[in-house]
Amino acid sequence: MTTPPVASTATAPLRDDRRVVLVVAILSSFVVGLDSSVVNVALPAVRDELGGGLVVQQWTVDAYLVTLGSLILVAGSLSDLFGRVRIITWGLVVFGVASIGCAIAPSGEVLVVARALQGVGGALITPSALALIVAAFRGAAQTKAIGTWTAWSSAATILGPVVGGLIVDGIGWRWIFVLTAAPIAVTIVLVRRISADVRVGPRARVDVVGAVLAVLGVGGVVLGLIEQERLGWGAPVVVAALVVGGAALVAFVPWERRTAAPLVPLELFRARNFTVGNLATLSIYGALGMVFFVVTLFLQEIWHFPAWVAGLATLPPTVMLLLLSTTVGSVAGRRGPRWFMAAGPAVAAIGALVFLVAGEDPIGYWWSVLPGLVLVGAGIALMVTPLTSAVLGSVPQSEAGAGSAVNNAIARIAGLVMVALAGVVLGGEVSVTGLHRAMVAVSLLLLAGAVVSAIGIRNPKPE
Repeated sequence: MTTPPVASTATAPLRDDRRVVLVVAILSSFVVGLDSSVVNVALPAVRDELGGGLVVQQWTVDAYLVTLGSLILVAGSLSDLFGRVRIITWGLVVFGVASIGCAIAPSGEVLVVARALQGVGGALITPSALALIVAAFRGAAQTKAIGTWTAWSSAATILGPVVGGLIVDGIGWRWIFVLTAAPIAVTIVLVRRISADVRVGPRARVDVVGAVLAVLGVGGVVLGLIEQERLGWGAPVVVAALVVGGAALVAFVPWERRTAAPLVPLELFRARNFTVGNLATLSIYGALGMVFFVVTLFLQEIWHFPAWVAGLATLPPTVMLLLLSTTVGSVAGRRGPRWFMAAGPAVAAIGALVFLVAGEDPIGYWWSVLPGLVLVGAGIALMVTPLTSAVLGSVPQSEAGAGSAVNNAIARIAGLVMVALAGVVLGGEVSVTGLHRAMVAVSLLLLAGAVVSAIGIRNPKPE
């Protein structure tokens, strides 16, 4: 494969390829987001065919999320150092090969390994996709492009249960991985049409120590939180994972301050909007991770909806994102992100409280879950594009890859942590009372994100 010429600056070379860049970013991120959620409804079929019980089911999901969440910071650094087009191409190839491996896996162990490899590909793709948009667009056009990208990439995550349920019930669980492999081939062809790449400065050495600390820290903590549900907090594996992960995270910041080529430039956090935006991300995306996890379980285990019906029942946020995100991105590009970032989580928090009306009777979907999801979706649409624009717009364009990676890592890790803690919040099992308790926690997290944004975010001066 020929490599596009590398531009010496990060501002102009992709302007002529903006349409292709946007399509590549949308397709690649759509596939990564779809794969994060589409597999959930296939887990019973995977268990029936490959065996392994609950352990294989858990790791079919978690192997992907652990490698994706722990390697995304490393990938952001590689994106800035070696070129965003090159890194996204590598990620697409790895993801495509791994998807084929999942589709033909003869055993649960092979499937888990292939899912972990998918996470590696997803980590390479995610920060590079958004950084390409930042390099190709400017001003209000950039915010509008991010809105379009956000609508489709976010919709993929929420559409997953619907698409997965239909495929599993129709032609079998292996085809969900073929579904993700096919767009990868198309995207690789489109990547070859991008005439220039963006690489920041000369090739510097990779911060190997920082990368190891990041992987051990994020991977260890996530591993401990996941495994405690199966083994308990006192299990040696859980204790060791949390201790090693925590120690690595503690050591990460002082190492990054002293090394000449840090994995995460800590100077990024001197920008007010970057720091505040990431604090809001931590709270908001933790809440959203719990919403979709708990609601999907509730619909299937308490109201006994079939998997594909539960997927359709959770479709309203997708519709709201597709209807509103591009327009919100365009308006926020002119008005500034502050009040959108404050209003969005507040609206979603009201939606979460509407779930408190839900009871044992599934007919209550129409006056509890449905309006609640509509409000949550409206809140996401109001917030997510301005939040992304505020975070990335506050850092130098030359460090957009690292900035995108930090924000993506925080969002994904926040969701992972809240899903891992869902058992504690639910009281050990899914129930009406547990749903109500979870939605109160979600509402408080969303309101915290709204307050942080209202107080801390500053609208940039017009260009």
